[in-house]
Amino acid sequence: MHKEVTRIFLTGATGVMGMAGLREFMKFPEDYHITVLARDSKRNRKKLQPFIEKGIGVIWGDLLDENSLKKGIESADVVLHVGGMVSPMAEHYPEKTLKVNVGSMKSIIKLVEEEEAQDASRAIKVVYIGSVSQYESRTPPNHWGKVGDPLKGAKFDAYAESKIKAEEALVNSRLRKWVSLRQTAILHPGLLTKANDPVTFHVPLKGVIEWVTTEDSGRLLERVSRPDIPDDFWGKCYNVGGGKAFRLTNLEFERGILKALGCPPPEKIFEPNWFATRNFHGMWFEDSDDLDDILHFREPDTFEKALGRLKKQTPWYFKLVPLAPAFIIKAFMKQVASHPELGPLSWIKTLNNERISAAWGSLEEYSKIPSWKDFKEPHLSKISPTPNPKSGGRHWDKGL
Repeated sequence: MHKEVTRIFLTGATGVMGMAGLREFMKFPEDYHITVLARDSKRNRKKLQPFIEKGIGVIWGDLLDENSLKKGIESADVVLHVGGMVSPMAEHYPEKTLKVNVGSMKSIIKLVEEEEAQDASRAIKVVYIGSVSQYESRTPPNHWGKVGDPLKGAKFDAYAESKIKAEEALVNSRLRKWVSLRQTAILHPGLLTKANDPVTFHVPLKGVIEWVTTEDSGRLLERVSRPDIPDDFWGKCYNVGGGKAFRLTNLEFERGILKALGCPPPEKIFEPNWFATRNFHGMWFEDSDDLDDILHFREPDTFEKALGRLKKQTPWYFKLVPLAPAFIIKAFMKQVASHPELGPLSWIKTLNNERISAAWGSLEEYSKIPSWKDFKEPHLSKISPTPNPKSGGRHWDKGL
């Protein structure tokens, strides 16, 4: 008997999650026919060439070009919309972020609705990758959350705004089968090369993130594309997290990354008042296991093992980092934190009251940030206060 092949249309194939998904799909060549949308560049052609040689199709185009999207959608069974502007570029280009992220989602909805209108029996599955940034700013003790909690991005966060608006368009669409997977931060090698971006200092040291590995993220894209997904899975939103082993405070994460690079600890190369204390997304998920219970995309893993894998993938010159004295690294990082537009120290220097209010509450609150000597590191239980809530995903409610 001839086995039916699932036709996949993937955006964002050259990004972290999209590329991980491609690698996963390549493990099942008899089950899928993959078409990806990618911008035509020398870099993207090089990245995709190994997959092209294995038979994937490529539409060289742009997320805002409806003709490019139409080519992929008209023959697809599943649309995986992973592409878009992400952090830290989103902070540097907020207007473009809104245009690309919201515009591409609306175009995909329009094109899929047109395809389904032509064939009453056809239901194209649309999988949208949302974001943990859609939730309001969280810090302990209010650091646990779930689908159904208020959606309110941090102030000045165009990325969060774009993800909320794009998801709202999806939820209010006439699509027959859609799902939004609110992705958390992904552990990938690029994190080790972004230390020179001032957005690093927007992250509160006492905040939290429940991370997920690149490998699990790629596996998620393949699992959600399987034809045997139950009907009641669709029309809902789910959180994507790595579970208990990947629940970290931001300071714990900093320690882990620096140790993996052979750098001195945070106390040697940062000051606590270089960092914001609020107005940044991040939470641990009470309903973290819901999606895995359905799709079984996680593999047994730990943060330490994942860091070990990342370290092996860093460029050769990172081996020179341990040779740099702590005072040199600290001087460099202070310059990063002083970036004239996005560096928190520049907001203090220029008395940017809007930014100061968002990042710390007030100049007075900023002055109260303790030195490392008096800094109290949060020690939090990694076990959900409401284990296994079994929400099964939630329908989107603008009133929440």
